[in-house]
Parts: sequence; structure tokens; C-alpha cells
Amino acid sequence: MFFLDASSILSEVIEENHQLIPVINRFGIKLGLGDQTIGEICLSAKINSDFFLVILNTFLNEEYFPEKKLQKFDIELVVNYIKQTDAYLIHGQLYNLEKHLKAFISMSDPNNSQLKLINRLFDEFKGELIGQIEQGMVKGNASLALLTDLKSIIIKHISGNFNENMCYAVIFTIDSFQKDLEKHNRIREKVLRPMIEDLSESGLEDFQELIAASHALKENKTQALSQRELDVLRLVALGFLNKEVADKLNISLNTVLSHRKNITAKLGIKTVSGLIFYCITRGYISADEIEL
Repeated sequence: MFFLDASSILSEVIEENHQLIPVINRFGIKLGLGDQTIGEICLSAKINSDFFLVILNTFLNEEYFPEKKLQKFDIELVVNYIKQTDAYLIHGQLYNLEKHLKAFISMSDPNNSQLKLINRLFDEFKGELIGQIEQGMVKGNASLALLTDLKSIIIKHISGNFNENMCYAVIFTIDSFQKDLEKHNRIREKVLRPMIEDLSESGLEDFQELIAASHALKENKTQALSQRELDVLRLVALGFLNKEVADKLNISLNTVLSHRKNITAKLGIKTVSGLIFYCITRGYISADEIEL
């Protein structure tokens, strides 16, 4: 297996491996790379070079998947990458496949009933994929199985009159989509899921809540919390009810509610699970404290 390192010239790698173009784009890296090394590009773009290299090497080497190494990275780093990939799967891969499929059908024999069945299978795949991503996790292999079936049917069973060039374009697009989705699912299942399972006893059991909380922290210029708001936040994350927080801090219940409203406004996080995630990633509490 060939592995990239920080001294590898990224443009040379991309020239030989075009499938990496959308992968580097998820990190905010665009073409026009010059002769810079991966280390230089990551430094300039403020990207974690170790994480970037692991992701690229995972895509380049079918048998390589360092889940233990990936699990050591900060969970927010992994979640952000997965959110970028989700966006690309829908707005990049899915959009391209739908565009090619529509062109294939429109340029083929309108009386070919098989094309209608192929389009119906695509619609089923599209709904399955979008639904799973909106739930925060591509669970199982349902969407991947539908995509595989779509390619298999086109290759093995299509007949009648159809545009062969556009048919090839659809197959190539599906193949790229398949490989991307397979690797994406592995990262979700083998990296993100174990990370969250480590925090499951603290209430972080919902992938969507975790991803939404992380996204809120990335998107919002978080306003500084006051010391009293931090006190309230920490106790809420530790599982204390509003009345218990008021008693512990010797303040009124209305004051606690007011602080919680301000915390939500400043952080953009509404759920307790999201607040727990925020506190753990910022070091305000530890997972051990939650488990107690």
C-alpha cells in the first residue's frame, strides 16, 4: 500500500487520484495547489494534518482503515468532517447522479419501460439516503444496497433502445458514489459511533443532537458566558434540575431560568445533550462526572 505523508506534493497526488478532489474540498481546499506539500497546505489552511492524512490514506487504500487512530481525534473534528461529507453526498454526488440519469432517460427511447423502473429505483434510493442523513446517521446498508442494485440492473438487465454514452456516464457516477458512501459509512460506524457510545451514559445517544450541537458551535460566534452562567451551565450538564440548581447556587428559580435562556441564546444550543457535549469538549465537566 502507498501512503501519503506531510511531505507529499498534493497536486501530484490529485493528478493520479482524481477521486480525492471532493475529499480535499470538504476541508476547504480548492484546486490551484501549485507544488505545495500536504504539510504546507494544512499549515496555511489551519487544518489538522494528521487527520487530513488519515482521511486521504483511507480513500486511497481499500484495506487501510485506522479506526483506533481516528478515534483519538477530537470528536468535534470528526463530526465537522462528517457534516461536510453529508452536504457533498446530497449536493454533489446525488445531484450529479440525478442530472446524469435524467439526461440518460430524456435522450433514450421514451417507450422503454425499463427506464421508468430505473428512475423509480433511483427515487427510492434518494429518499432513503436523504432520510437517513437528516436523522443524523446513515444506519445500515439500505441506501448503499439500493445504489448497488441500481448499477447492477443497468449493467445486467437493461434492454431496448437507449443512449449508450449517457448510460456509461450514469454507471461511472454510481461507481464514484458507491465508493464514497462505503468509506463514509465506515467512518460513521467505526469512528463516530464508538466516540458517542463512550458518552452514552451521559445522555448523548442521539447522533443528530450531537451533530447539531457541534454545528451550532462552529457556525455561531459564541458570546462569552458570565461566571454565573457557567455555574448554571455546569450544574445543568451534570443533571441537576432547575430547582436544584437554584438551591445549590442560592438564587431564585426565575434567575436560573433567566440564565438558561441567556445560555441558549449565546451558545445556540437548546438540548441538554447538546449542553453536555459543549461542557465536555470545553473541559467544564468530564465524562466521569456524568457517570457518577
